[in-house]
Amino acid sequence: MKFTRLKIPDVILCEPKLYRDDRGYFTEFYRQDKLDEFLGYKINFCQENESKSSYGVLRGLHYQLAPYAQTKLVRVVYGSILDVAVDLRKDSSTFGQHIAMELSANNKKLLLIPKGFAHGFVVLTKSAFVAYKLDGYYHPEFERGIAHNDPSLGINWGIKPEQVKLSIKDNGLPLFKAAEYFEPSNNMDE
Repeated sequence: MKFTRLKIPDVILCEPKLYRDDRGYFTEFYRQDKLDEFLGYKINFCQENESKSSYGVLRGLHYQLAPYAQTKLVRVVYGSILDVAVDLRKDSSTFGQHIAMELSANNKKLLLIPKGFAHGFVVLTKSAFVAYKLDGYYHPEFERGIAHNDPSLGINWGIKPEQVKLSIKDNGLPLFKAAEYFEPSNNMDE
């Protein structure tokens, strides 16, 4: 597995090695020891979620506040998405910036999004199955979100705005300037 730090260095692109032959392929999507070695610390994933969505469905931008903030390891099982992470860490030099990366069943890429980031994705194909590991459990009372179309974020979702399909909850999310950010003490694993 190859790990690459992106323009926001705490967001990591993970690219598994594929072993192909005339029967198909084999790959390891996740190796705890390799990830720990690269990061220099251990992430303990405890929950895995999967969603199925159709073209234009946009989920996000979501996050949880401390002490229930979550690290996510996101991959696509079927289809293609544009995956987005927004830095909410007030003490970060990349505060308010985002990473946008196409993840697909074809490219097999994964995105590691640490605590302190809002996360969302939009489906670029007819449908997509998205799976992601979490290092913390869901606590609805600590869940927060940011409007996906906040002009101050400048996110290009890769589809026309009129094609975006949002849940009622996601349609009512606040702008970035009204978000609850992460204070320096909330950035680290506790």
